[in-house]
Amino acid sequence: MISSQRLPSSLTPLDVALAALLRDLAPVPPIGLPLTEALGCIAADMSPLKPHPPHDVAAADGWAMRANDLVGASSYSPLPLTIPPVWVEAGDAMPETCDCVLDSDSVDRTGPLVQVLAEAIPGQGVRRAGADIAGGTRVVEAGRRVLPRDLLIARAAGLTGLSVRRPRVGVVNIPAAGAAVTAQLIAESARKAGADVTCIEAVGRDADSIARAIDTKGCDLLLTIGGSGVGRSDATVSALAQRGEVIAHGIALQPGRTTAVARIEKTPVIALQGAPDQAFAAWWTLALPVLDLLSGRRPRKSFNLPLQRKIASGVGIAEIALLRRKQGAWVTLAVGDLSLDAIARAEAWLAVPGGAEGFAAGEPVDGYMLRD
Repeated sequence: MISSQRLPSSLTPLDVALAALLRDLAPVPPIGLPLTEALGCIAADMSPLKPHPPHDVAAADGWAMRANDLVGASSYSPLPLTIPPVWVEAGDAMPETCDCVLDSDSVDRTGPLVQVLAEAIPGQGVRRAGADIAGGTRVVEAGRRVLPRDLLIARAAGLTGLSVRRPRVGVVNIPAAGAAVTAQLIAESARKAGADVTCIEAVGRDADSIARAIDTKGCDLLLTIGGSGVGRSDATVSALAQRGEVIAHGIALQPGRTTAVARIEKTPVIALQGAPDQAFAAWWTLALPVLDLLSGRRPRKSFNLPLQRKIASGVGIAEIALLRRKQGAWVTLAVGDLSLDAIARAEAWLAVPGGAEGFAAGEPVDGYMLRD
């Protein structure tokens, strides 16, 4: 029989636990991925692009001409041409001596001579070289997430792949009622953050079964779901101790107090709780910063707005607050106790520091956006 575990008398501060996880970590090496697989990953440094289009092209169907040759042409004073103009389709390269495109109605071809019925200005109906993509630019800046619009630029430039950083994340689910839902939530969140995710199911809740499921080979970050509490069947921390070093069990974080952090050789491990709200709180505050460092991601943007109402918090433990914007201020949806409805409706979150009693109404605070 597994004896019940106890949390230490003092919880490890959130910033101390995070610093231990980040110690000696560095961004993973970049890899080349096909465009569709690179979507959502964090871009690595890439070579600058060549101008696109590479030369002047017609922006519309019409007659390619030289603007200076058309001065004074109008329907009242048609300009006869001794040499017939060249017809171009949209996207065709412009003839070398031409700098404008007239539509078909501006040229009369009914008589013995072709006549021009309108003037034009240089560049009319023409897309200049480099107008879509300036030479020397990059598809996406290093450290930024690859978005669909970046793939548009890449395809226009003729690229078939991009250089990205994609950390490998292992998610080990400890079987229990409801834990599979949480494991799916964390796995989907990791994929959205640009990770390559592998999911594993432990065959049982005992320490030996969990230890056998914990495998950091081919992993840059390992996350376990469930079994980190202090109940008689919670054995994840014991399993981690068999495989590596448990840095802390019991984090000064609400929700998420029984989260544990560990290392197996050089791989950081975070034991998340099986309840979705507690797992997600530890995901935001511990796992996501580790994943961002491994990805080489630029610092996440926060949005500064005043609080509509006061947030009260107990001293000594960091509490997660969920926020939503309303009339230029943050409205607090939940603090410490996070319902699934509040998680679904929230636009941002913040951690009330353990050394503070909260924030006053009207005080500006930085909310970290949940929807990017």
